[in-house]
Amino acid sequence: MNSTTDTKSFSLNLFRLDHRVALVTGAGVGLGRVFARALATVGAKVVCADIDLAIAQETAQQITAAGGEALALRVDVSDEASVAKMVADTSAHFGTLDILINNAGIATPPLRVHEMPVADWDRLHSVNTRGIFLCTRAALPFMLPRKKGVVISIASIAGLGGVSPKTPAVAVNYSSSKAAVIGFTRQAAAEYGRDGIRFNAIAPGWHLGTQLGREALPPSEQAIQAFVATLNEATPLGRTGDPEELAGLLIYLASDASSFVTGQVIAHDGGWTAW
Repeated sequence: MNSTTDTKSFSLNLFRLDHRVALVTGAGVGLGRVFARALATVGAKVVCADIDLAIAQETAQQITAAGGEALALRVDVSDEASVAKMVADTSAHFGTLDILINNAGIATPPLRVHEMPVADWDRLHSVNTRGIFLCTRAALPFMLPRKKGVVISIASIAGLGGVSPKTPAVAVNYSSSKAAVIGFTRQAAAEYGRDGIRFNAIAPGWHLGTQLGREALPPSEQAIQAFVATLNEATPLGRTGDPEELAGLLIYLASDASSFVTGQVIAHDGGWTAW
């Protein structure tokens, strides 16, 4: 607790990101597109990076059409040279990098451990785990000299605990990768706090309407409806989330409104982890 009487007055301007540059990986679809547009709405200049340049350009065009400033780049987050080029191109275009959103991620079919091909394990971790390391490692040299920066990584409730086989859309490679994101976030927060760089993670629950889990969803529409009914029953709020509902939390963590928040993992799950 601050024992002094000299406190900052609250202002909605704390949530503004004017003149700051934010880089979002996996920005072409789903949560990444939501995040990119939200950051632009509060004034950030946004780099929309995705392995599919065409859909990254669609996101950037949506931002510029709304009066924002955006740049689309292609990146393979599992490739060191590709990540280095992404960050260099960001710096060349905007001159700096203030906020990194580690959002890019993939899923594979929800096979149990003894059934899972080694290739599925390696492919997923190359993106979900190695990708966050490479992107953060490349971004930090732009933040360290200014003693300020924000890194937000997208984890999952699957990284906080096991998911029942009754909701068969999560495999052990995915869960372990998201647990790694959480460990990475907490360790990095401890290492770079004195450098003024904040690290936090968001652990979404079941937010339908994204493309991440398409491979893991049941094969038929009837099976999907039954799956959603199971999710609704298991969630205290009685429904799944909408990707747009994550925007407010992201902006809070990216902005000065959360200036004393680091090393935290915030579940956004309709109460799923409260049972």
